[in-house]
Amino acid sequence: MSIAEKLLNGEEKLAVLGLGYVGLPLAVAFAKKIPVIGFDLNAEKIQRYREGIDPTNEVGNEALRNTAMRFTVDEEALREALFFIVAVPTPIDKNNLPDLSAMEGACGSIGRNLRQGAIVIFESTVYPGTTEDICVPILEKISGYTCGVDFFVGYSPERVNPGDKVHRLDNIVKLVAGMDRATALEAAAVYEIIMTAGVKVVSGIKVAEAAKLAENTQRDVNIAFMNELSMTLSRMEIPMKDVIDAMDTKWNALGFRPGLVGGHCISVDPYYLIYKAEEVKGASQLVQSSRKINNGMSRYAADMVIRQLIKGGSLVKGAKVYIMGITYKANCPDIRNTMVPGIAERLREYGVEVRLFDPVADKEGVAKELGIDLVESEAIGNGDCLVFAVAHQEFASLSTAALQAMYRNPGQGPYILIDIPGMFDKEEMEEQGFLYWSM
Repeated sequence: MSIAEKLLNGEEKLAVLGLGYVGLPLAVAFAKKIPVIGFDLNAEKIQRYREGIDPTNEVGNEALRNTAMRFTVDEEALREALFFIVAVPTPIDKNNLPDLSAMEGACGSIGRNLRQGAIVIFESTVYPGTTEDICVPILEKISGYTCGVDFFVGYSPERVNPGDKVHRLDNIVKLVAGMDRATALEAAAVYEIIMTAGVKVVSGIKVAEAAKLAENTQRDVNIAFMNELSMTLSRMEIPMKDVIDAMDTKWNALGFRPGLVGGHCISVDPYYLIYKAEEVKGASQLVQSSRKINNGMSRYAADMVIRQLIKGGSLVKGAKVYIMGITYKANCPDIRNTMVPGIAERLREYGVEVRLFDPVADKEGVAKELGIDLVESEAIGNGDCLVFAVAHQEFASLSTAALQAMYRNPGQGPYILIDIPGMFDKEEMEEQGFLYWSM
């Protein structure tokens, strides 16, 4: 009997390690079909989940209240599982080098509770070779078992898009690789329990690891090109949005836009590729250049605010600027690697008074993680400039009258407005007295 069959008849359990933006939706989806153990080291997070509170907004409070999943911080509970999925964070350190500490910790937790015949699948983004060269030795050393004899490993890159209500976990094709063909097919059968879009078995673990890096790095590179083009066209006073609209009429336009690149994937994964490329003496010049461009966009956006303040006749020092949005993407509370604080920091160097507001982000989380106290919506007023950094739906629906009421001199103008994601129509805003700039 396969592991998938044992899971479906309740004879065995599946464990998900790491219950964040990736692991939580995955665990909740599996728990609708099979017995699931949801494990995380963060006791506060686990308690909130038990109370039916989902700060990620990925599954919702109701789904958490109704899930049959067993939430735990007790490592020994993992002994009940025969199929493990590791979805812990794999960030970079202050030197932009891979930080695999959480991954190694998860391997330790599994190793101390591993049973013979188990399959361990890693979903965390890593560079090619991590699963076999780093994770397997830890599992073997701690468990005392031999990989390929007593237990088996595979890799299935997470492909979720936080905040996306269209491309969801179950309707994105799942890539699965195993240390051998039999393991890959066993793992694929387990994932097929929840994947309506299907599962694609790829030729090897390193292929699957590399595929994830390729997916996100190509996006980083293309966005970097659009950012560089935007900066050039701005100097020529050519509207970037008009150029994009014209370009998109051709069938092979790729649909990328300029903007701030944050989050746990696009702003991190390229460094894993750079690290491995340098190790094997490969090439990463394009990737490194793209990272440099995208990392500089906070500073660039802030400098454009200063330019517009001067252009509008406002004093820079002491100017009151409201930054609207702090998350790394629209309609999502995720603040990981957000570039918005960099804009505020740069503006403060000029003596600008900066306040930040976000209707989606968790205020307590922002204060704890970023050291920033968000203002309430009713506190926004007497501003010299509004900087829309994130295209939250709530922002896009604001009327021009509502926007004008947030400025120092309502009814007079000019209303200096920086629209980084390009939510508003430039001509309409200018007709209403706004001094408008968009990336």
